[in-house]
Amino acid sequence: MNRKIKSALRVVAILFVYQLSLTTAQAQKFALVDMDYIFKNIPAYERANEQLSQISKKWQAEVEALQIEAQTLYKNYQNEVVFLSQEQKKSRQDAIVAKEKEAADLKKKYFAPDGELFKKRTALMTPIQEEVYNAVKDIADLRGYQLVLDRASDQGIIFGSPKIDISNEVLSKLGYAN
Repeated sequence: MNRKIKSALRVVAILFVYQLSLTTAQAQKFALVDMDYIFKNIPAYERANEQLSQISKKWQAEVEALQIEAQTLYKNYQNEVVFLSQEQKKSRQDAIVAKEKEAADLKKKYFAPDGELFKKRTALMTPIQEEVYNAVKDIADLRGYQLVLDRASDQGIIFGSPKIDISNEVLSKLGYAN
């Protein structure tokens, strides 16, 4: 008899846990958002990307110009090395090294992880990203979503119903018609 009671209690406990998990799963609400889609539909974001691209190209051209100058100095040095005195050789070598260092320093200044391009990107993109984040957060709070996943980085998403994609609503809240 004792065994039957334990077995019955075990079944009741399992059913209780199962029912609790179903209730919890139903209570959680999720949504998807496609950040790539949202950003592509925000003109300010596209303008900022274009501005960053132009700045990057300009700075890359500056770096390349210095690198070409260094290469030209080196080629000239190689062509004339047999005619140069030790003092002239040393002077030319120093000039080449200085030009290469100047190019490397400029490249680092512009393109290092904490360089000018990173700072410019942060200055241009952060306000837009914060505005989108706040719109997503407002919609999630309004609708009671516990989790909003980015469909654009869907490595963990196998399937996402279009019914829960709130990308157009985020654009609408930001004032951008689709």
